[in-house]
Amino acid sequence: MNIRIAAVLMGLAATALPVFAAETPPARPKSGKVEIMPLGEVKQGMKGTAWTVFQGTEPEPVLVEIIGISKNMWGPKQDIILGKMGGKAARTNVAKGMSGSPVYVDGKLIGAVSLGLSQFSPDAICGITPIELMLEINSSDKSNPAAARTPGKAVAAGGGEGMLESLVPIDLPLVFSGINGDTLRDFSSVFQQMGLRTVQGSGGVLTHGSKPVAGWERALNPGESVATVLVDGDMGVSAFGTVTYNDGKRVLAFGHPLFNLGPVNMPLAKSEVVLTLASQFQPSKMANATEIVGALRQDRHSGIMGELGATAPMIPVTLKVRSLDAKEAVLSEKDFHFNVFVHQKWTPTLMMLTLYNSISNLNDFADEATYRLNGKVEMNGPRNIGLATMQAAGDMPMPPQMALAVWLGDKFNRLYLNNVNTPDVKGVTLSLDLLPERRVAAVETGWVANTEVQAGDDLPVKVSVRPYRGEPIQREVIVKIPAGLAKGDHRILLSDADTLNRMQNAAGFMNRFIDVPQAVSLLNQERTNNRLYVSLVKASPTAYYDDKTMPNMPSSVLNVIQAGRASNRAMMTTPETASEQTSIPFDYMVTGSYSLRIHVK
Repeated sequence: MNIRIAAVLMGLAATALPVFAAETPPARPKSGKVEIMPLGEVKQGMKGTAWTVFQGTEPEPVLVEIIGISKNMWGPKQDIILGKMGGKAARTNVAKGMSGSPVYVDGKLIGAVSLGLSQFSPDAICGITPIELMLEINSSDKSNPAAARTPGKAVAAGGGEGMLESLVPIDLPLVFSGINGDTLRDFSSVFQQMGLRTVQGSGGVLTHGSKPVAGWERALNPGESVATVLVDGDMGVSAFGTVTYNDGKRVLAFGHPLFNLGPVNMPLAKSEVVLTLASQFQPSKMANATEIVGALRQDRHSGIMGELGATAPMIPVTLKVRSLDAKEAVLSEKDFHFNVFVHQKWTPTLMMLTLYNSISNLNDFADEATYRLNGKVEMNGPRNIGLATMQAAGDMPMPPQMALAVWLGDKFNRLYLNNVNTPDVKGVTLSLDLLPERRVAAVETGWVANTEVQAGDDLPVKVSVRPYRGEPIQREVIVKIPAGLAKGDHRILLSDADTLNRMQNAAGFMNRFIDVPQAVSLLNQERTNNRLYVSLVKASPTAYYDDKTMPNMPSSVLNVIQAGRASNRAMMTTPETASEQTSIPFDYMVTGSYSLRIHVK
């Protein structure tokens, strides 16, 4: 009996031994040329080895048993290898961050771990993107498209013999460093509109800038963790996975797309795994992006391709946030410095995210606060863009800090989404004052002593604005009635910035051929919302075209111009001309308008 028990225990002990105990441990893969095994040679029952990092920076071997081939699972003529992972992966399951882990059979590279079963699977079943599909990325078109695609959702696998309907691309953990959960919750709808399902990872972004560090030549060997960096500095956003292949200059990773952007230019960094969380619900690696070693060049269906030693430019942003008291004395001050990935769809969103997060993390935040923003976008080429606005709680359907972020994002959207050329932004400097009260004021009324005037007169005009929970504020300005103004009825318009900006902005949106200098010009022509504008309105047409305003257009000339315009270079017209005479500064967010009738004798 004792002999039988001993035999059973010995058998259990033997099965518990490490997979490679009876064999020579496999050699860790290195950069350089590697022999590949074509998909046609991969057979059910083969034993292979995957390499991935569970903790630190050193990849570890994991046994993979080939289950079979799922035909057309990744798309037409794009098969996926199905495997079952053992070793530590059997405990952790197929974790977020394992995307790209290279798989070798008999020392030959067959592909990258890229898909996993849906939640609650007890087995570490994975899908492996064949290396042939990933190597196709190297020959992809390197030119940037005129309009890059928006980030794409994870594509569910399907079709073919051996189909596993719940096998889907492994979620890429997005690491948000210095960005709190409330910010991510508030921006979830923004990410959804971009077609991206965010899966928050844990870790940090320790990179600074986009210049590769010394020793980049020895970085990102197969099986090591790799990060793509969208924001770094005092705040960070990155996505990480695993390197599949490295020929000494180019690296392939993930085995599925990052955001499916096609040609792209994003910083690529080394990554250190803090730990791998074992879970049947949501297994994931916790990792830090550490040092920039190159640039991501291609984001394709079957993986990503980066170039070691290359530099991807980022936009440096400096943000000074001051908390003021009611008399505008400085109570506290913070400086933020971060860099933002350059991309026509992502840059505006990241500018919004970082500004909103900077506000939301302040101890001085209050529901009744007012935010006063000033700054500039420094350009290489066209003149700089001035930025100035105030946002406060009011009748808006969103909180003021989100309205402020949307306002800034709109400026970058209009700059980056022109269809002619790509803007070259040198840097962004912002100064944000947090005021402890709701500073909004509505234009209430206006009046003149005498509505009968002569051309050439100086006409005193009074205006009254009513602030939130305060007494009316009155101002007086002198309006010069032009000497050549026609006799008859005219109007003096007392208005906010939006009233005057509306037509010009609409004309800019309708023209598909606004280039960067014209976009910069339009942005700089916008009036700011902390001033009240006084305009003389005449009954003569105004034409808006590109970034130009053409007032007092004779009808005959206007008809000729409109007849010669192409439909995609639209001109907008109004029956009146509003000539801005002066403006009155208010340290309030001014809204509304009021008209005064005058008669020129």
